[in-house]
Amino acid sequence: MTAGILSFLSSFGSHLPFARKTFARGVHPASNKSTAGTPLRRMPFAPRMILPLAQHIGKPAVPTILVGQEVVRGQLIARADGFLSVPLHAPVDGVVEAIELMPSARGPWTESIVIRTYEASTQEVRWGEPRDMAALTPAEIIQAIQDTGMVGLGGAAFPSHAKLTVPKGRTIHTLVVNGCECEPYLTCDHRIMVERTDDLIQGIRYAMRAVGAEKAVIGVEDNKPDAVAAIRARLPADGSITVEAVETKYPQGAEKMLIKSALGLEVPAGGLPSEVGVVVNNVGTLALLGRLLPSGQGLTERVVTVTGPGISRPGDYWVPIGTPMRHVLEWAGAEDVTEREIILGGPMMGQAIASLDVPVTKGVSGILVFDRRDIETESARKTYACIKCGECVQACPMGLNPSMLGLLAASSEYDRMGSGYHLGDCFECGCCTYVCPSNIPLVQQFRAAKGVLRDRAEAVKSKLELHESGERFDFGHKEGEGRKPGGSRHPINPPPSAKP
Repeated sequence: MTAGILSFLSSFGSHLPFARKTFARGVHPASNKSTAGTPLRRMPFAPRMILPLAQHIGKPAVPTILVGQEVVRGQLIARADGFLSVPLHAPVDGVVEAIELMPSARGPWTESIVIRTYEASTQEVRWGEPRDMAALTPAEIIQAIQDTGMVGLGGAAFPSHAKLTVPKGRTIHTLVVNGCECEPYLTCDHRIMVERTDDLIQGIRYAMRAVGAEKAVIGVEDNKPDAVAAIRARLPADGSITVEAVETKYPQGAEKMLIKSALGLEVPAGGLPSEVGVVVNNVGTLALLGRLLPSGQGLTERVVTVTGPGISRPGDYWVPIGTPMRHVLEWAGAEDVTEREIILGGPMMGQAIASLDVPVTKGVSGILVFDRRDIETESARKTYACIKCGECVQACPMGLNPSMLGLLAASSEYDRMGSGYHLGDCFECGCCTYVCPSNIPLVQQFRAAKGVLRDRAEAVKSKLELHESGERFDFGHKEGEGRKPGGSRHPINPPPSAKP
């Protein structure tokens, strides 16, 4: 389905205003950012809120409330379960109706807290313990960030405190702030930079203290001059925080691409930004941290871009976490939703959803509504054999060979994809699929291949753990069979009639 969306977008053409700092390769899809000039608005509460306990990378949160219990907006309702986990806070005043399995955007039903909203529930957050941020140590700032329940709001949903925790033996000299928002249609970060600039600068200061960075660079694509101007007007006089206008190109907002564009540094293949002394964070994440940390409040809402051909009232909305998609679409004016294709996130890397009962979670940056017939028409286009044109190679921002990876995927040679052609470096941006004249769904093939390799790695890990525990471990061999590397079977003494 994503391949159809990318092909649909490519029909709009491309636009490059002028060149600035950038990275090699990439693509220029039409921006379609019609909501960029629309002020932020608030969305009213839904009658019921659905809050999955797993809204982030890592272990799900653990409920701290009971069914039938009353809660107020901002109250802790689920605690973090270890370091790579974050807590969850009530987005409304109401009563807990259930803690049960509910639909999720990923597909499988997941354990969720369901809250029935009180009709008199106020938008005011009434739960929090103000902090003296100036008195906190870097470690205490990291803990305070975890307490907010903050994750990367750019879409990855990686716990923010974990990302700001510097690995042992490494030193961070620069905080790179991602304000590119290179995905078509999305403008939530744009509006945050324009309207919540003071919060952004404050959040950047907190993050710099947490990681020990002496300077911060805010990278903003050059199609957002009002955002660049708003930030420059509030930059500190000491020069510790600067803003760079980088070329409008996809995927400029990817970590490694932005580090290259803003600082000229290359992150090693398979490496992390911390290896070159850098930490990257999203503008929306830091702006909300700038507001939440001093007040001691938790994350209860986020800005979401709601737009697309199927929306009559597009815009960027403050949406309470847990709001069902059905409520969002009704409020934004999506008529005949059964004939629409709904994408969470941007069209290049977002995912389609099949149920309107899926809630807005912390990682949802956009809700795009397209006419399903248009998408299906593009998806139904015939796929041809690879013509070795090299367009995908010229577009891949990681310098991979998507053509060869696609050929290997077609023959199920997944191990070669990983070991010989660096499949692990692909972050599934969709550039290869976007430019492919043969309409080959390359990124979908790569995603499936990664899944196979992950499953194989988990299976090997489980067998090794079983072996180390002292329990019987035989790789599944039958009695009388030997082993060779990789667990393949071969008879020890094959009978004369046996084939070699």
